[in-house]
Amino acid sequence: MHRKFQIHTVVLSVLLISSFALFAKAEDQFVAGKHYQLLEQPVRTRDSSKVEVVEVFWYGCSHCYSFEPLVQQWKRNQSDDVDFWQSPAIWNSSMETHARMFFTAKSLKVFDQVHEPIFAMMNVERKRLTDTDDIEDIFSDFGVDREKFRKTFTSFSVNSQVKQANARARSYKISGTPELVVNGKYRVSGREAGGQTEMLKVVDFLINKERANLSSQ
Repeated sequence: MHRKFQIHTVVLSVLLISSFALFAKAEDQFVAGKHYQLLEQPVRTRDSSKVEVVEVFWYGCSHCYSFEPLVQQWKRNQSDDVDFWQSPAIWNSSMETHARMFFTAKSLKVFDQVHEPIFAMMNVERKRLTDTDDIEDIFSDFGVDREKFRKTFTSFSVNSQVKQANARARSYKISGTPELVVNGKYRVSGREAGGQTEMLKVVDFLINKERANLSSQ
């Protein structure tokens, strides 16, 4: 037990030292107001013990579609102290339908099966997916009972999650998709970062910045 604790302490120390080194190296490279935006009012994260990264996206966004494999690969390389998750943007009734589709997939536990196909349908096949019957067909193709889908799609739980996602994006001051919000404090877009790969570099910098802050608390 004592040996395991020592190993854990050494690993944590190495991680923190690496974080400080990377932060110092990138400190002059990424500047607030130029490469990322500092939110005037921080937004509470869902787990204060971790560094949160939220991607605000839309299924119908071609930039989000091309960004998806990049951000998923990036996610797989993150340590346990990074809490990455996605939240749909909602600016109109069509996007609300797509957000509802996202949360329905989560609620019915078929998200891993339908997430990528929905992206492809909207961006490759150019399907609008604004008709509930068409969305029901997709879920049915993945083994979801039609009645269960209809009840979930209009359920109180999904309604609440859609409203929360809308409020969250407004609090983040999202102006486009995809955008990444780090620890409820910083917003990163491809326009300011210089591209999608660069977005993730800026996010890595901000994660290390926040990781250093957490370690000093």
